[in-house]
Amino acid sequence: MTRRALLVVHTGRSGAVTHARRAAFELMSAGFVVDVLDTEAAELGLADCSPVTAVTEGTEIVLALGGDGTVLRGAELARPAHVPLYGVNFGRMGFLTGAEVEDLDQVLRQVVDRGYHTTTRMTLDVEVTHRDEYASGPTSQWALNEASLERTPGAPMLEVLLSVDGEPVSRWGCDGVVCATPTGSTAHAFSAGGPVMWPNVDALLVVPNAAHALFSRPLVIGPDSQISLTAGRATDARLACDGRRGLKVHPGDIVRVRRGEHPLFLANLTPPNFAHRLVAKFQLPVAGWRRDRSDDKDSDGDTTVDNVIGGG
Repeated sequence: MTRRALLVVHTGRSGAVTHARRAAFELMSAGFVVDVLDTEAAELGLADCSPVTAVTEGTEIVLALGGDGTVLRGAELARPAHVPLYGVNFGRMGFLTGAEVEDLDQVLRQVVDRGYHTTTRMTLDVEVTHRDEYASGPTSQWALNEASLERTPGAPMLEVLLSVDGEPVSRWGCDGVVCATPTGSTAHAFSAGGPVMWPNVDALLVVPNAAHALFSRPLVIGPDSQISLTAGRATDARLACDGRRGLKVHPGDIVRVRRGEHPLFLANLTPPNFAHRLVAKFQLPVAGWRRDRSDDKDSDGDTTVDNVIGGG
């Protein structure tokens, strides 16, 4: 039986292109048929690879070589095909990637041996109900990280009514409202002041951005609830899904957000340890500035974990 993989590459990074060529060669040597995106084929220069626009039937993995943006591009292909997405970080943060560039050889061995670890990530399904005079245009989207209702540049403050399961909860004048998954809690929602949620938490997150209101706390909502954002009559806004796909939102429109019908499967080099990833990616000062240096060694004289992570 033929095995198949799809490469998604940040072709703007020369290192990613070089490693993508090597990855394609290694996979083809192991018996894989390797596809590349038609928009990237010329820059990759892989004559033995087939240019495609979507995941081909029989593909068993999407391998994304780049940063978080490349992973989000790969997610648009992997999610509808229900195949795992394996991100290798060539970017800066790489919060969504499952391995670093120096791990690529091990990643390729795992792909060949089917030895990678997979986690299931919640997604969001988003629908916009337009008023009659605005009925044309797309009305649905999806997101892995977040669906963000944002005022357009130069527009006045948004007026937004939040309802949960049909019950009005709060009304805000704000710059926007972020509805996020646990995966997206460390992205836009984090920047807006929301909490960090472990990816295995089964919940939805709502974070108002720069809200002019007495009550504007982030809200953690049950995974089976429906979130509704009703745009005020003076609202001129857009809905951005993962910062990549947008919908126009007119005055009086209703944005409905719920758990996505189809999750995304993310592959990882090792069993995920989110606490370790959080400390490493955000370079958290685990030791803290108040650390007593006399505590740097335990009773056996060994260096403590705080000392190692804190870099003291």
